[in-house]
Amino acid sequence: MTNKYKSSAKVSLSDLPDLLTIREVADLLRVSSLTIKRWGKRGKLPAIRINSRGDRRYKKEVVLKLLGVEPS
Repeated sequence: MTNKYKSSAKVSLSDLPDLLTIREVADLLRVSSLTIKRWGKRGKLPAIRINSRGDRRYKKEVVLKLLGVEPS
């Protein structure tokens, strides 16, 4: 059985871009992309819609706050 989470090097929170994709947020919070979308619908993690497809992006500050990390 394969692990659904990719093993990767430690990610420095300061190196994250200002806007994160669903996959980046899901990997960071160790939840599924569907969970991130549900949290957006409930207002727990608001998304910014970009382009004509309506792709979601999430502000780094909001994700860090959800993690309990104060942005520096």
